[in-house]
Amino acid sequence: MTLAVPEWFLPILLSAAVLGVYDICKKHAVSGNSVMPVLALSTASGCIAVFAATLFTGNSDSVFSLTSFQLLLVLLKSLLVSASWVCVYYAMRDLPISIASPVRASAPLWTFFGSLILYNEVPTVIQAAGMLLIFGGYYAFAVIGKLEGFSVRHKGMMLIFAGTLLGAASALYDKFLLNKLELPFVPLQFHFSLDLTLILGTAFLIRKKFLPQGVPFVWKWSIIFTGVLLSLADFLYFYALTVPDVKISLLSLIRRSGCIVSFSFGAWCFRDKHLKSKAAALAMILIGVFLLLFKWS
Repeated sequence: MTLAVPEWFLPILLSAAVLGVYDICKKHAVSGNSVMPVLALSTASGCIAVFAATLFTGNSDSVFSLTSFQLLLVLLKSLLVSASWVCVYYAMRDLPISIASPVRASAPLWTFFGSLILYNEVPTVIQAAGMLLIFGGYYAFAVIGKLEGFSVRHKGMMLIFAGTLLGAASALYDKFLLNKLELPFVPLQFHFSLDLTLILGTAFLIRKKFLPQGVPFVWKWSIIFTGVLLSLADFLYFYALTVPDVKISLLSLIRRSGCIVSFSFGAWCFRDKHLKSKAAALAMILIGVFLLLFKWS
């Protein structure tokens, strides 16, 4: 047996680390804040960062390379991600980060099931054992959440699960776009960022005009960092997805391991409760994720 680091490993590992910091910024940005303006402004910040990077790297001509049909496919991805983000941001405002972030990290498990059905990414025996450990870890988080008053019927819990499932569907769609259809990832991210800004910006304006004012908006610099960090994490993720024969189930698992960063820092910074129990549940999830990377012949 030889150890070979695949081409996609380092980009997705870096993407995971950036996502961990992004989760912390997102939690800070939405805490006690109005969600829709935070979403709109952070997305616009990320879009500006993508535009600047595209110009700086000399790839501006490539953004016009997609056909009308391909642009429609990217728009469908943007709508899917927008729905996921709305759910997740509202949930992140109401839930402790040590509950919300690990539940979000369950997305790779649902992606794993989807990849089994759609792309025939069959798990081995040891990978199946890892999946059971992950299930056990998330069941433990559900029990701990109930102790803190966040039962499965809590609006925040329902939203975080809905956003997680939508995120898993988006990951499966990403493989279809970048690995099956082989869309170039630079123009895809450009139009994806632009679509998100338009969709969420429009949703914010509609809500502001027709719905009563809820939680007041407070400006925080973490709003900008949230958008920029996500754009960087997405760039690394999209690049990894272009590698031939890459498995979206493995990419999603490694990418979501960034919850280690958000759990460790967030639990300390936001002073969440039941940290020992949550750490044990998180350890089950991480061991399960680790087992999913193994193969038995």
